[in-house]
Amino acid sequence: MKNVILELSLLQKEIGELASPAEQVRKIVDSISAIAGCDVCSLYLQDQNNDLVLMASHGLTHTGPVTIPSGRGLVGLVVKSRHPINIPKASEHPDFYYVEGSSEERFQSFCGIPLVRYGKVIGVLVVQSVNAEALSPESEGFLVTLSSQLAHLVADMPLSLRGAYFNTYLRGVKGSSGIGIGQAVLCDHGDLFSVPDEPCSDIDGTILEWHALLRRVQQEIKQEENSLGKLLNDSVSSIFSTYSSLLDDQALIGKVEQEIRNGNWLPGALRKSVQYFADLFLAMEDPYLRARHEDIHHLGNKLLASLQSSNSLAERAAQIPHVVLIGAEVSISDIAAVPGDKLAGIICFGGSTLSHTAVLANALGVPAVMGVGLLKNLRNRERFIVDGNSGQIVRYPTDMLCAEFQHLIDEERQLLNKLSALRELPALTPDGFAVRLFTNSGLLADLSPGLRHGAQGIGLYRTEIPFMVRDSFPSEQDQELVYRQVFEAYAGKPVYMRTLDIGGDKQLPYFPIDDEANPALGWRGIRFTLDNIQLLMTQVRAMLRAAGDEGDLHILLPMVSATEELTTFTELLDEALKQLREEGVAARKPKTGVMVEVPAAIAQLPFWRRHIDFVSIGSNDLSQYLLALDRNNARVANRYDHIHPAVIQELYRVVRIAGEHHLPLSLCGEMASDPLAVILLVGMGISTLSMSATKLPRIKYLIRALPQRRAAAIFKQCLSLDNVQDIRALLHETLRSLNLGELVK
Repeated sequence: MKNVILELSLLQKEIGELASPAEQVRKIVDSISAIAGCDVCSLYLQDQNNDLVLMASHGLTHTGPVTIPSGRGLVGLVVKSRHPINIPKASEHPDFYYVEGSSEERFQSFCGIPLVRYGKVIGVLVVQSVNAEALSPESEGFLVTLSSQLAHLVADMPLSLRGAYFNTYLRGVKGSSGIGIGQAVLCDHGDLFSVPDEPCSDIDGTILEWHALLRRVQQEIKQEENSLGKLLNDSVSSIFSTYSSLLDDQALIGKVEQEIRNGNWLPGALRKSVQYFADLFLAMEDPYLRARHEDIHHLGNKLLASLQSSNSLAERAAQIPHVVLIGAEVSISDIAAVPGDKLAGIICFGGSTLSHTAVLANALGVPAVMGVGLLKNLRNRERFIVDGNSGQIVRYPTDMLCAEFQHLIDEERQLLNKLSALRELPALTPDGFAVRLFTNSGLLADLSPGLRHGAQGIGLYRTEIPFMVRDSFPSEQDQELVYRQVFEAYAGKPVYMRTLDIGGDKQLPYFPIDDEANPALGWRGIRFTLDNIQLLMTQVRAMLRAAGDEGDLHILLPMVSATEELTTFTELLDEALKQLREEGVAARKPKTGVMVEVPAAIAQLPFWRRHIDFVSIGSNDLSQYLLALDRNNARVANRYDHIHPAVIQELYRVVRIAGEHHLPLSLCGEMASDPLAVILLVGMGISTLSMSATKLPRIKYLIRALPQRRAAAIFKQCLSLDNVQDIRALLHETLRSLNLGELVK
């Protein structure tokens, strides 16, 4: 029996080297026919009408397009039954469907295997032979195993291989909300380490070219910093200063000159020099210095891109009215190269909701979808729809579909214009239930939008974001400077600052956390900072200094699951206050609270009453842990739903416990900005919500139209429902009855 993994890996490699989908499907059927030792191999995929389209066949005769109507024939039976059909004489089966002109009558046996992706049958793989013999169980098992992986290779192929590609939906994860329509600009800069050695014909001229390249890239870096610095302030300045420092380094400059004098052309000299210094950093024991090899590698690619910039990204983007940036990674430099009014969306093959690209996209208000997987056969100027609201993209969209999405974009603009009048009005239900609406933040660029939309404070300031966009741990002074600007912007308003929350999908580039089989359950949140208590002490001191006598600081502790974590932090806070007072620094003891994210925290809230002043529900992580679903995993993201009955029941449990023990309660996360979820939250009595700035007007509009008594009655009904579909249907009907259906279009 052949090795499935080996055969599949070889097939994947061969397919990846082919340029067009037509060549790829031809390779698939030819290869599987040879692997299985059969006379015919055919690949069918379902279209939008559930008809089965013959993509390619080895062995059958067909002169034109072949489509088998939904539910017809043996292939339709395979789809309906969702299991293999393996029979010796196909023509004698009552569901046999003859394709005219295929010469199928020559082949007796039939074995059809369903191709299943994420629980849905997307096509059928068929093998046939002249002999009237069913496949052996071993051969059938081999094809079943092969097909389970093959489904992921063919799922995104266009159904028409002769030109017209229609509305191919591809799911990823939400990076930044909103909808954008535009043409692709590919962020594929090539890799310096693939550059070959070539002889240098003019050594002196090449050295002059090298110094001109240094000056040009320095200027490009300054332009990028100026472009984004106004938006992100000090948060990303360290990235640019790192590049500038490396470009000024005489060791690097001299090494490239030496390689040129040794007879290598400039790209080859760059490759050797960058590789030399990258290897030096990689060999160092200190994890921070070891991580610097990535910086010099990135800089090398930037130098190469500038050297080969006859058709730079900025020049390509200048020719397109609405740009969608696409690549394995979309860098800060890529985003800076496109004017903000032209950038319609961002698509990344990898990444998560908290990758640097997603964070930056959120700050700029650009729709982004992460983790869509490798997109093959991409072309510059190819049209895409980026739906950051649902975490999916549409490839090959028709004009009709683009018009539908443009209608949604226009409706959203009109709604936001209408809601802008609510800025100074309170979030008060018609029957007098007041809700405080706070904003989530993490970049200095987030501060103004929150105030502009009427935020009453910051309910979650993510302190890890300034850490993530730097190349080293920020000093106490660096942090104080950032935090002070937050308190100045929100003078007289409460600011809830979460201590450093890294680990899991939030990694620091200069402090990678490796070798964790399950990072979501690993070294993250309060666990990380207590194990690196010097970092926590520095951060707390910076918060206290920035707040001073007047700032309304509340400290939030993430991922707390044990009492000893609280007592250790309390001791640290008291020590920080003592140190600052001894240094003559004005500092007040802030209120301290926990984020309820770990389910274990819920039952312990009564015990923690004497240690904390308030509770904040982190609905994103709490929902993930309750449901055991990673919303950053495209394979299961569609199963994640924060309106799941289990989530609602546990939230209500937290509300009851907090009320019994007089603990002020708030909620942050996606639930706070989802109109359907907000009906439930108001119904269960939660009166403080924190969300992204752009969602504030929409939620205020809902609250001002929704009587709390009505919300409470709906919530009580939902407590008796045991599936998400029924809950969502009831909530949708509630919005329609209030003439608020536009909030969830």
